[in-house]
Amino acid sequence: MKPDWDKLMGEFAGSATQLVADVDCTADGKSLCETIGVRGYPTIKWGDPSDLQDYQGGRDLDALKKFADENLKPMCSPKNLDLCDDEKKAQITKYQDMSEEDLAAAIATEEKKLDDAEAEFKAEVQKLQEKFQYLSSEKDEKIAAVKNAGLGLMKAVKSSKPAAGSDEL
Repeated sequence: MKPDWDKLMGEFAGSATQLVADVDCTADGKSLCETIGVRGYPTIKWGDPSDLQDYQGGRDLDALKKFADENLKPMCSPKNLDLCDDEKKAQITKYQDMSEEDLAAAIATEEKKLDDAEAEFKAEVQKLQEKFQYLSSEKDEKIAAVKNAGLGLMKAVKSSKPAAGSDEL
């Protein structure tokens, strides 16, 4: 993926409105990566710098370029109100009119919802993993019991018998 990413960075180099870059999360960029929620490598983020989203598309140059051409452009935001519809403008105005404390509390409330959703997901996945392990062990025990009961010998005896209707003397 790195060669394709480097080509994509070259294609967008010098753009006044689009940034395609990379950050080494194991060195100087570690604090930035922690701030924006990078948990694995490579991770691609896109969108407003204050609200980056995880990229879920293809990782080859064609897929990356198509996504960048379609999505890396100025978007509705407090800095680009002219790109917003009336509903988004009203939402931005509502948040701008909030006190610093109220806005921080609202953000914390919504982030907690995200954290809770992630925690619930992980807990449920753990339950599924435990159920899978149980079912896998149970299946293995049943298979072993069937084999130990003589299935292999039954098959061997059956294949050693002459076929019905054969003319063997």
